[in-house]
Amino acid sequence: MALQGLMDAIDLKNGSVTIKDKTAVRAVMDRLVYAAVFEPDDEKRKAFFMLVKETAKAYGAYPASIQGLYEEMGRNYPGFTVPAMNIRGLTYDAARAAFRKAHALKVGPMIFEIARSEIGYTKQRPLEYAAVVLAAAVREGHEGPVFIQGDHFQLVRKNYLSDPAAEVNYIKGLIAEAIEAEFYNIDIDSSTLVDLSQATIKEQQRPNFERTAELAMHVRQLQPTGIEISIGGEIGEIGTKNSNPDELKAYLDGFKETFKGTKGLSKLSVQTGTSHGGVVLPDGTLAKVKIDFETLRSLSEHARKDYGLSGCVQHGASTLPDDAFHMFPETTTSEVHLATGFQNIMYDNAGLDAAFRAEVYAFISKEYAKERKEGQTEEQFIYSTRKKGFGPLKKKWWDLPADVKAPIIKELEDKFALLFGQIKVTGTEDILKKTIKPVVIKKEIRTDLLGL
Repeated sequence: MALQGLMDAIDLKNGSVTIKDKTAVRAVMDRLVYAAVFEPDDEKRKAFFMLVKETAKAYGAYPASIQGLYEEMGRNYPGFTVPAMNIRGLTYDAARAAFRKAHALKVGPMIFEIARSEIGYTKQRPLEYAAVVLAAAVREGHEGPVFIQGDHFQLVRKNYLSDPAAEVNYIKGLIAEAIEAEFYNIDIDSSTLVDLSQATIKEQQRPNFERTAELAMHVRQLQPTGIEISIGGEIGEIGTKNSNPDELKAYLDGFKETFKGTKGLSKLSVQTGTSHGGVVLPDGTLAKVKIDFETLRSLSEHARKDYGLSGCVQHGASTLPDDAFHMFPETTTSEVHLATGFQNIMYDNAGLDAAFRAEVYAFISKEYAKERKEGQTEEQFIYSTRKKGFGPLKKKWWDLPADVKAPIIKELEDKFALLFGQIKVTGTEDILKKTIKPVVIKKEIRTDLLGL
């Protein structure tokens, strides 16, 4: 049933896909990706994902590195900020909405990303995430590069202090899995290791830049021929004190001394006053976020002028007021990460059935009771934990009736449109043709597992 119609629309010979009917391929994508995500057999599920990805590449939607554009940004900032969007739930529907709105507004670069922590609690391994995003691209008729990113591939401090080698090897394994799934953009976050007890800023940053350099070399050793993966670093753990130019210099100089490869970092994440998910007040509303935009401007200029990076990256921005986003291109920020705002739309839209929302919250209250912090109100606990309601209940979210999803997706589309306009990424399709070289890496499909 899952393959009904697909085999009439493609040729599949020796594990290689050729498209015969693009319209027919788009028409069967909903059914194909659903079957892939919810296939119970692990090996067969992987084969389904590979079929989705190879079909997408044959269609013209191919995984790509944003490195070429970011190198151009390092030479001459083009006046826009690239959106990097973490999609935790309703991933196929949300990605379709993003592609739809991007096409309508002639948006060029946009990134779909997922963090180490999100991979766990949303139950979306890299291969699944890449396949679902590419399926959404095909469904919306997208042809061209698709930027998929490993966000916050982070060394967890307590794990590292307990067993450094094991924690580094875990991230190396995650990087290998992501690159195999064709994540050609990787953000390494070892800012958690900064040691403020050291006397100098360079020594404080040393464990950060040394581990980043080690992991960046690992990326370079694994990247396929013809692909230069875009690698990001980070100097200030999000939610702590604001970064400053001395930290940027110490980190980037230290990285340059330590890294033995030819191409280093393309961007740098900094802390300027945000926290992931925002700060939740006792009544469940969010405290106002104050970003130090002048610090962001200064650090971006340093990163670009002195080190040739695309600029600085702002995390934790999606809960900002809508009228603040225009400041990112004005401060020459190269990339902005957006996550919680999309999640909030999914949960808070009036179209979501109240009984289903209550079911999710009841599940969270039971399964994650140990995560409740002393003094938290029920509203604070639910808000801070509801991100974990997507993974275990993924099929129930996916199976929501079309009339329930429709207002949620409409609100997401409106949000994408607003964000794309504010960060001035509309009308930027042509710059990708100048900066991104099409490179398609063919992968083997286990057709025997699919009965083909």
